[in-house]
Amino acid sequence: MVSVKVLRNSDIRSLTVFIPPGHRHVRVILQLSDEAIVLHQATIDALIRAYTQVALHPQRRAIKLVLKRLSKYERKEGFAEYQLIEEVMSEDEILREATKLYYGSDETHATRPNEEHATG
Repeated sequence: MVSVKVLRNSDIRSLTVFIPPGHRHVRVILQLSDEAIVLHQATIDALIRAYTQVALHPQRRAIKLVLKRLSKYERKEGFAEYQLIEEVMSEDEILREATKLYYGSDETHATRPNEEHATG
């Protein structure tokens, strides 16, 4: 079983967005109490694409992106060779899979330990 770590705002000491000297692409650092997580621009771009497709769509409830290696002929100029691309799965399948991972079971009404439900 995969270990699941839920990050809440209270778990993040700081979030830094920057372009390292000598680079062209953005990095994001999530500084936690015991570790730092660095995300590359391609990862953030994929997250934003997926997030907006679910959060801003009146009906869509889930999307899953999977790692694909794209040749230079399969991707736009300037895009990374490794991309997170939409998986061909039904939303119900994605929701079942995500629910099982998130809650540790197929229950949709459970609450993860030490996590409060936000409203709004």
